[in-house]
Amino acid sequence: MPLSYYDNNVVGTLRLLEAMNDCGVRSIVFSSSCTVYGDPQRLPLTESHPLSATNPYGQTKLAIEMMLRDLSRSDERWHICMLRYFNPVGAHESALIGEDPCGVPNNLMPFVLKVAAGEFPELGVWGSDYPTPDGTGVRDYIHVVDLAVGHVRAVERLPEMHCEAINLGTGRGSSVLDVVRTFERVNGVRIPYALRDRRPGDIAAAWADPTLARTRLGWQTERSLDDMCRDAWKWQRASS
Repeated sequence: MPLSYYDNNVVGTLRLLEAMNDCGVRSIVFSSSCTVYGDPQRLPLTESHPLSATNPYGQTKLAIEMMLRDLSRSDERWHICMLRYFNPVGAHESALIGEDPCGVPNNLMPFVLKVAAGEFPELGVWGSDYPTPDGTGVRDYIHVVDLAVGHVRAVERLPEMHCEAINLGTGRGSSVLDVVRTFERVNGVRIPYALRDRRPGDIAAAWADPTLARTRLGWQTERSLDDMCRDAWKWQRASS
């Protein structure tokens, strides 16, 4: 749904920035994405990696980053931090806050949760012939609480920033089957899955170089893939 993405992300951000400027509020932490790196030329991904995108969602994030850079060049009063998320998963350990997508989930962990809860019979694994250790896509999964802490650090450092892009990731890649097996081991729940053809716009592998986040924000991840799977399932059971 490219037009919906452009309307929500690009047009929505444009209107937000106009309103902020009118009100004299010129500080923003923007939720960008690792999709702005496109199909990686090298790994791990550093902030200096060439930018591109392989799908409409990534194109919108790239367009917004360009808009923010242009804005910062035109007006030095702006303080902008663009956080390039890798793959946020999990839930708050209290099980009071989590992700509950409507309909059929588009992302891996919500779909795993729905299968574990019996709402879907199996997980579709899109692509099993990638040049990765087990043939499935590899991503850098980050616990949502670590991600939230990264935002706090960015807000704290925002007054000294003009316009900067910073990765938020663990620096480690996990395949789709790694996630499935970890979820099964941690939670004692079987996840049936079916190997299917690749989806257009997907890439083989991506994980972050989080060095800049450590040096610039004083931030690094503290929670493991085990924690992500455990907290996500705890949330699913509490919200069912």
